[in-house]
Amino acid sequence: MAEQSEPSDAGGTAAAENPGASPRWAPPPAGTSPYGPPPTTGVAPVVPVAPPMPTQPPDPPDSPGRPRKWTPRRPPALVLALVLVLCLGLAGGAWWLWLRDPHPAKSLHVAAGTVQADLLSPDDVSGLAGTTVVAGPRTGEPPAELTAEPSSCAAAVGPATRTVYGNDWTAFLAATYEDAAGVGDYTVTQAVGLYPDTAKAGTAYRALTDGIEGCPTAVRTDQDGTTSTWNYSSDTTGPDAIAWTSRQYAGDGWSCYRQARLKGRALLQVALCQAGDGKAAAAAIADRFAAGVKG
Repeated sequence: MAEQSEPSDAGGTAAAENPGASPRWAPPPAGTSPYGPPPTTGVAPVVPVAPPMPTQPPDPPDSPGRPRKWTPRRPPALVLALVLVLCLGLAGGAWWLWLRDPHPAKSLHVAAGTVQADLLSPDDVSGLAGTTVVAGPRTGEPPAELTAEPSSCAAAVGPATRTVYGNDWTAFLAATYEDAAGVGDYTVTQAVGLYPDTAKAGTAYRALTDGIEGCPTAVRTDQDGTTSTWNYSSDTTGPDAIAWTSRQYAGDGWSCYRQARLKGRALLQVALCQAGDGKAAAAAIADRFAAGVKG
């Protein structure tokens, strides 16, 4: 019986000794491909591509790498209250300034000894009338004549127009002050005309007094075509002063209390119109006005 050989401990030795047997598998050396070297047929070798890197997550809100977004904070209630009080104070101050002079852009320099300097200010008139008035329209020449029926009442319906002042004046100014609300419930008008001599001023004054005394009632037509009926009554008449009242017919008590004074070369007038009794206030304003006119 033939003797059997012992099994080999190394596959490579057994294969060398027995070329017809199947080789025993062994792991490839480190760093080599288990499939052998790449082919050399002229095809470019496949280069492995590294997988994409993960996206960097955004920095947290408190991260020092990114500035924090500024978020406005609501001001405390005390600050809001102070701002509101400040705004109300500014608005009140602007209203007070407007009452003193509602047309600041129209304020002009006033020289002493002129008809502009003769007029009482709105504050002066307010103190004498007992109610606040503000500056309104003014004119530097007598308005055109108003149409009256009968025509002999032209001076009564338009005492501060050219019917009375004519064209011989050298300086003229008329200004109307209105109630602070600006609704026309209370008006005060001052008018003054300066003449070259006392004779011409006296002529204008007599045209006024004669026209009032001869006109108990008249229909007045204004420049815009509006008509109204007025009753005229003379309170006092003198050589250099006259006081009279014009009452509108069916005017719900609306009346104009008028005063006129002749002072040297000047003829001045005051008209206070309201629904109440303005006779005493009109006299007080006329006295103060006349005291300041040089004549």
